[in-house]
Amino acid sequence: MIDHETFCKIHDCHDRQGLTIQQTARALGFHPRTVATWLARSCFESRRGGPRRSVLDPFKPRITQLLDTHPCSARQIFQRLREEGYGGGMTILRDYLRRIRPTKRPVYLKPHSAPSECALVNWAQFGHIAIGGARRPLTAFVMVLSHSRQIFLRFFLDARMEYFLRGHVQAFESWCGVPRVILYDNLRRPTLGPQGDDIRFHPILFEFAGHYRYEPRPVLIAKGNERGRMERAIRYLRTGFFAAREFVDLDDINAQADLWCRAFVEDRCRPERSTHSVPVGFAEKAHLLLKLPCNAYQLRERVPVTAGKTPYVRFDLSDYSIPHTHMRRQLTVLADLNEVCIVDDQQVLACHRRSYDKAAQI
Repeated sequence: MIDHETFCKIHDCHDRQGLTIQQTARALGFHPRTVATWLARSCFESRRGGPRRSVLDPFKPRITQLLDTHPCSARQIFQRLREEGYGGGMTILRDYLRRIRPTKRPVYLKPHSAPSECALVNWAQFGHIAIGGARRPLTAFVMVLSHSRQIFLRFFLDARMEYFLRGHVQAFESWCGVPRVILYDNLRRPTLGPQGDDIRFHPILFEFAGHYRYEPRPVLIAKGNERGRMERAIRYLRTGFFAAREFVDLDDINAQADLWCRAFVEDRCRPERSTHSVPVGFAEKAHLLLKLPCNAYQLRERVPVTAGKTPYVRFDLSDYSIPHTHMRRQLTVLADLNEVCIVDDQQVLACHRRSYDKAAQI
């Protein structure tokens, strides 16, 4: 049995090119009798006797009946048919069930949000950066306004909750406002993991959201239409900004990120309205953002430490000095991006410039 393409080649060689049956057979590698047989046919037929009958044909109405009454498995149907005289195998039954069994595929709607209503937040890992003897993880905080596609990008040296919330604050200050709803994927820091179909938020995130009066909302599990815009933004960030990027330190790459967001990202057109660029769409609706509160949220890391025999405490891979009068005590470190303070209850013992090196003595 030949296919339709070979049938056309046989007729082309004989009818159009004028080759004989023997010449056509030699050119195509067939027996002359085969070529003559197919030249005698004016149209291609895949089978001479019509569709071949299957041992499953007498049982197909019964299979339909079983599926209508209950979503039986292939093994259950096979056992039923064996009891009723079916002599075929399991493979042919599975192939037939695969064709007729109704498949339930999820249907997603394209999400839409009002101007300045919703933003999406995510972390992205970008390898590591060397600072002195330390090797720090380079993490990017990304926030995207859903309606205008305005993007905010900031790099940090860790993925702790304090850095995650600091990225929010810097995005709010950059936009001079707060979105009313922020969507979060199942991130490790701001969430406590799934509970059934729901995602539990960390209490600190609820406190932070209450301070800025926005609603934290989880991206539902297995809902690809809700996280698509953020995933595309991360992919665009990796290929459009970070690929082959050279930088000296964290301040350098953050300065380049600010320039990229202003000069390159904002030149893009919005997908829904190709005549409007991202900055135009954001400027038109920026007044709809919630106003910033009068007082900023306190974002210092608070870490309990123990002073030993030496007048130093260990915090984030480095040693910071304290007065010798407070050795062998339980103290507390309050740290932000630039400063480390050691306190004993309400008393401030020492304040130092923060070091991101390893094994440094400050």
